[in-house]
Amino acid sequence: MRPGAIRSHESAPSRFSLAGRAAVVIGGTSGIGRAIALGLADAGADVVASARRGSLVESVAGEIEERGRRTLRVRADVSDRASLESLRDACLAHFGKIDILVSAAAVTKRVKSIDMDDADWRRIIDTNVTGTLHACQVFGAPMLAERSGRIITIASLASMVGFFEVAAYTASKAAVAGLTRALAVEWAPHGVTVNAVAPGIIRTDLNRALIDSPRGHELLTRTPMARFGEPDDVAGAAIFLASDAARFVTGQVLVVDGGFLASGVNQ
Repeated sequence: MRPGAIRSHESAPSRFSLAGRAAVVIGGTSGIGRAIALGLADAGADVVASARRGSLVESVAGEIEERGRRTLRVRADVSDRASLESLRDACLAHFGKIDILVSAAAVTKRVKSIDMDDADWRRIIDTNVTGTLHACQVFGAPMLAERSGRIITIASLASMVGFFEVAAYTASKAAVAGLTRALAVEWAPHGVTVNAVAPGIIRTDLNRALIDSPRGHELLTRTPMARFGEPDDVAGAAIFLASDAARFVTGQVLVVDGGFLASGVNQ
């Protein structure tokens, strides 16, 4: 049988199962990150959803345990490398391995580019780009040692197109897409895949004001599916990239946008 071939008796559901896997979701306590954390748990993985706010870490951990999965309650901040290392060490001590990393922590601020101050620029770049790099380095190290692992970053439509008055966020998400490809090429020979999910306009607390504004209506008219996405819509893409079904997929940015990027002029 050729390497990587699927056995004829291997069912499609089993290829998407994450049973026996240990996953860490940084920024996994709200919005898209929370949906991914719970989706991975639904697919069979033990999941640690970590973020800065302890109350939210506790809440999502309870939801993961309700699904019959193991978890930990450990806070972490992508701007604090030491906290990521502490989280990694706790996961390795408890689970003995880390199979999946999702780096979902991100921030943004809408401001005219001419008025963007250095402090806000650095905060957005440090969180979205440098934080993603730190998470990949810290959790990628044991994966490289084991020659096995799945890393999923969170890109954006802003990785491909420009949006109004969010220059720092757009620059950061373009960088995340580039970082994803670079790490994928470097780590592929060591059994670690690195891919990104690029959500479209997803209905979360973070962008509720945008969605309910005239600009939100314009974005909706440019979306062929004629609806905004829900966080669970993104979870399915992450489950795929974390599963054996995607074992020959790396360096890709999987867009989940209801057809937004494919659209020209709608009727």
